[in-house]
Amino acid sequence: MTKPNPDNRADNVEKLQTAIENTRENIQAANEAIECSSSADIEAIQAKNERRMESIHSMEAEIEDEQAARKNGYKSSNQFQ
Repeated sequence: MTKPNPDNRADNVEKLQTAIENTRENIQAANEAIECSSSADIEAIQAKNERRMESIHSMEAEIEDEQAARKNGYKSSNQFQ
């Protein structure tokens, strides 16, 4: 049986912030595409942007969790450590 890699969370906040920035850019690009889209495409773009916003909210919550974990020294109850 192989042993899993240790949990390295040192740069999770930065990765999440980058993902949020990229998602915001995707929302902006999609909004710009709406101008030359059909009504069916517009509905699909708006629905996808809603899902993107939900993802952003989830990532922001995860950032808060990660920042709290950093503050607490990444104490984990992971059974593999």
